[in-house]
Amino acid sequence: MLSASKARQAFCGLALLLVGLGLWQLGGAALIHGKAWLAQHLMEHAWTQTLAGSDSAKHGAAKPVAIKPWPWADTWPVARLQVPGRDIDLFVLAGASGRTLAFGPGWVAGTERLNHDVLGGHRDTHFAFLRHLEPGSRFRLQDRSGAWRDYRVRGHAVLDVRQEVILQPGRDRHLLTLVTCYPFDAMTPGGPLRYAVTAEAMEAAAVEAAAVEAAAVEAAAVETDVEETAAAEHADFNGENNAIGGVEPGKVSSAHAL
Repeated sequence: MLSASKARQAFCGLALLLVGLGLWQLGGAALIHGKAWLAQHLMEHAWTQTLAGSDSAKHGAAKPVAIKPWPWADTWPVARLQVPGRDIDLFVLAGASGRTLAFGPGWVAGTERLNHDVLGGHRDTHFAFLRHLEPGSRFRLQDRSGAWRDYRVRGHAVLDVRQEVILQPGRDRHLLTLVTCYPFDAMTPGGPLRYAVTAEAMEAAAVEAAAVEAAAVEAAAVETDVEETAAAEHADFNGENNAIGGVEPGKVSSAHAL
């Protein structure tokens, strides 16, 4: 059971995230995207150093420390989030204040005992991809030890920050929820709605099965491409796509013009 203080910490952290997401929308679009792009590049370097420090700690060196992405930063990368199917690769920062979320997704503190972690990001930059995650979609998260954990989306919900939000504990497996502002295409920023995507950790066997399935789909796609290429070459050889097959000599078919 969670102590009263731990429960309050988790609730306050989640509330800070939900409010911070709304305040973010009041900023200028150009500044928002500029910060988001530059910060992720700086965090990549910090993350590389973090993993190197973790590897040294495994061999008896000093305990790894938080590596700040820039000297005056009051946060640091704590995880790496990837969505392979959508070419998403993001570095997650400690904390979920509005200032932190200006540079990247933030990790809400205080929910660890629930076996349910929460990440927040903005709908027009880092977490714009959430609208495309359907039940069954997969993504993965790397921690500071370098270990990866795969997740499968089990559903999404629209939350109203004017009402109490209760975070459900992950009982039989770890849960991860990604939160952003909603609607994604809202004309007026700072509304009370949030979009939350919840995913559950996949067991090793499920990860392996999914990898095998993905490999089979890719192989089938390659085979289809080969067959279509062979068919096209056969058609060209038999004159179906050249001048004699329907286009007068010396002229170029508009369908094949470059």
